Amino acid sequence: MNTPVTHLAADTVGNPIANISIFAAFVAITMFVVIRASRNNKSAADFFTGGRSFTGPQNGVAIAGDYLSAASFLGIAGAIAVYGYDGFLYSIGFLVAWLVALLLVAELLRNTGKFTMADVLSFRLKERPVRLAAAISTLAVSLFYLLAQMAGAGGLVALLLDIEDRTGQSIVIAVVGVLMIVYVLVGGMKGTTWVQIIKAVLLIAGAALMTAIVLVKFGMNFSDLLGSAQEAIGGSSDEAVAARDVLAPGAQYGGSTTSKINFISLGIALVLGTAGLPHVLMRFYTVPTAKEARRSVVWAIALIGAFYLFTLVLGYGAAAIVGPDRILSAAGKENAAAPLLAFELGGVVLLGIISAVAFATILAVVAGLTITASASFAHDIYGSVIKRGKATEAQQVKVSRMAAVTLGVLGIVLGILANGQNIAFLVALAFAIAASANLPTIIYSLYWKRFNTRGALWSIYGGLTATIALIIFSPAVSGGPKSMIPDADFAYFPLANPGIVSIPLAFALGIIGTLTSPSDKGDPARNAEMEVRSLTGLGAEKAVSH
Repeated sequence: MNTPVTHLAADTVGNPIANISIFAAFVAITMFVVIRASRNNKSAADFFTGGRSFTGPQNGVAIAGDYLSAASFLGIAGAIAVYGYDGFLYSIGFLVAWLVALLLVAELLRNTGKFTMADVLSFRLKERPVRLAAAISTLAVSLFYLLAQMAGAGGLVALLLDIEDRTGQSIVIAVVGVLMIVYVLVGGMKGTTWVQIIKAVLLIAGAALMTAIVLVKFGMNFSDLLGSAQEAIGGSSDEAVAARDVLAPGAQYGGSTTSKINFISLGIALVLGTAGLPHVLMRFYTVPTAKEARRSVVWAIALIGAFYLFTLVLGYGAAAIVGPDRILSAAGKENAAAPLLAFELGGVVLLGIISAVAFATILAVVAGLTITASASFAHDIYGSVIKRGKATEAQQVKVSRMAAVTLGVLGIVLGILANGQNIAFLVALAFAIAASANLPTIIYSLYWKRFNTRGALWSIYGGLTATIALIIFSPAVSGGPKSMIPDADFAYFPLANPGIVSIPLAFALGIIGTLTSPSDKGDPARNAEMEVRSLTGLGAEKAVSH
């Protein structure tokens, strides 16, 4: 059996110049693609949804690129390397979630909307208050997700460029933020989509290559790999790590009742969160027909499923070949598992390639998040609430560009504050907000004729407020060594992920709000139009303001 490779924690991983050169080459190539794509950005539809010009397979690859974030690659591989089976539960949750999106949301949402999630939610309700609520929710989810990606950038760069001081890492996070802003300003949705397609191909190919090398190293025997991983964990100098059984449940979420409830809460948030993620939902608008929307989700599920199987091999491979002690002593903690494994498998060259792919992952996802959030601000808050539907498409695009810059700057600041956190965990918080604030209102709007404006507002604001309040007063923010503010303790809510409380609460608030306002039965004509459009797609190209 292979024994873990032991290096000093201070060792530089690979060659920083080679790492940054490969990344610079990726940036140059994708920037060229973005500039070429931007030549066709003539209208708001081009800027926000790529002119609905992408095929199902193209959009499916782009969705995979949007969805397979730094959390998927760095965070999950690291969680599996350190916690084994419990780390793989992130993969299972992220993948199963697509069934909810495919079966309940994708086709109907694409048929009903035009540019943003709020198009659907406000279609048959009072437009201005519902659009405002949906836009605020979109911005909140996007910011939390942005936070995770920026934190990933800081940890990855700390490892690859041997930058150990927080000031240096903060500068790199700022550089990633600036590049993201440039991608969005220049390329819009078309440019961003092509970056995501390129990145998805590189990421899945890179993960497949590393998976193949790991399996060959263990004679294509997965059982030997698992045995070596357990042996390496058992040989850790940290007694708590050495005591873990990484082949069975419970290494991370076993033990106390609170820990087990926290695991259930995490699972609920992951499975229900995807169908409420604004940057994923917005991708359904980039295809010309509902059939292509379904095809794109099927392609996405196939690619994402394959990738998550690779993370299982990569995680256990990192535990067996690199060893838990070296992973946990590296600058990026668990997030460093995949880059360290790449270095052991293929030296400077493979590490440089995998690092560039991880950087590309972060850039592509934050670009997608930024264009979604800025489009929601421009189309929903500026166009519909402030200008009352009288803003021209050119004005909306201009405001969207300004919002992208503002969001980019905010993302940089928050990313610097979150630097060092486990990325998969941070993304799980974004999923909890999406599942609480967005999903109940989306489901009720599409499937419940009686649903009305008060129900929508109570569900969105109640779910959003409850989730963020519970996160602030949870162990994720304070009260423990791994908290964002480890020196403070105001963790009055015992669960790190609030999904088990906030998601049912948001669904219940939607029902209570609707039933306590019996006089508001909506406009029967709008209700009928939405039902026809959601099922057939007729009229989906038209503006939806009323």
